[in-house]
Amino acid sequence: MPTAYLTRVVEFTATHRFPDVPEFAGATHDHSHRYCCAVTVKGVFDPNRGGVMSLSALDAILEGEVVERFDGRHINKDIATFAAGTWTATGEALAVYVWERIVPGLPHGVRLHRVRIEESSHLYSEYYGEP
Repeated sequence: MPTAYLTRVVEFTATHRFPDVPEFAGATHDHSHRYCCAVTVKGVFDPNRGGVMSLSALDAILEGEVVERFDGRHINKDIATFAAGTWTATGEALAVYVWERIVPGLPHGVRLHRVRIEESSHLYSEYYGEP
């Protein structure tokens, strides 16, 4: 059976800031983005099932683990991992963070292929998991 990929994009608005260090110059104050989060899952294409997984099931996972978690929030203050200073609120860190929350909710036989966090049309980060 062939492997197929399914991608869903959700959006959320969130605020973040970076530490006051030279590599983040210009972005060390609170600022917001309208983030686009593209999540791609993969699995065996079963013509009888119609696809990799139920789109409504994927939507429910993304609503709970991405939109509800981040929309209208200040990442550095409201998300424990970032508030504790453990992680810096970069696009790369958000992609890994989202990955870790989505994987447990996927149905048997479906794997997460990619998480893409887009801060603007000119800046995005992707995570494909560990090899």
